Amino acid sequence: MDIWYALLLIAAGLVSGFMNVLAGGGSLLVMPIMTLLLGMSGPVANGTNRVAILAQNVSAVAGFRKKGFSDIRLSISLALCALPGAAIGAWYGTALRGEQFNRVLSAVMIAVMILMAVKHRQSKKKKSTPPPDSSVVHRPTRKQLIAGHVLIVAAGFYGGFIQAGVGFILMAILNQVMGLDLVRVNMHKVFIVASYTVVALGFFAWGGHILWVPGLILAAAMAIGGWVGSHMAISKGEGLIRVVLNIALSIMIIKLLF
Repeated sequence: MDIWYALLLIAAGLVSGFMNVLAGGGSLLVMPIMTLLLGMSGPVANGTNRVAILAQNVSAVAGFRKKGFSDIRLSISLALCALPGAAIGAWYGTALRGEQFNRVLSAVMIAVMILMAVKHRQSKKKKSTPPPDSSVVHRPTRKQLIAGHVLIVAAGFYGGFIQAGVGFILMAILNQVMGLDLVRVNMHKVFIVASYTVVALGFFAWGGHILWVPGLILAAAMAIGGWVGSHMAISKGEGLIRVVLNIALSIMIIKLLF
């Protein structure tokens, strides 16, 4: 593997890991880089990215447990609901080729850009409202639990299929449907993603759609980027990343489509 190839992967992984902590959407940057600049096919980029996703989320699960945030029973039940959908989604993801993958990824990127803009506008409106006390644990009602688990099946399909932007979907389900505070939303989110990624990784590996050396380099870089991001909780940093991400996504969408 050429040195510039490795350096580009490291740079992409560092930025992606940093973005995933401060703003989200790291895979939306990594996957187009792997397909457009590094010449990977869609399924190979999709599969190779899972190596880094697994490493990052396993590390995050350990971090939450170390800080005393854990609800293993609910995390496991949600993860089990995501697994069947993830298996079907991963199988479908391995079947995409060339232009099909580019069009699907472009549509996902456009949808996430819109979602990020709406979310940012809503967060600005709620800025004057004090954040909820994470020490007060909200217990979802039976109705919320059923609705949340059903929706997680669909989220698992999307995560297994293409992964990019799945964090926004999981956060909406866990926070808006189940009523969990944002600390526990992220606690469950990383456990769910780590769990179904094992299944998705198996499908992509079985189909020969993983380049392990690039995947491990990307995993190490994303872990470092995430660690740095977790120690730089600066609001201006998130705003700058959002601007840069939107510009980069716009350029990549045009490239993917035309």
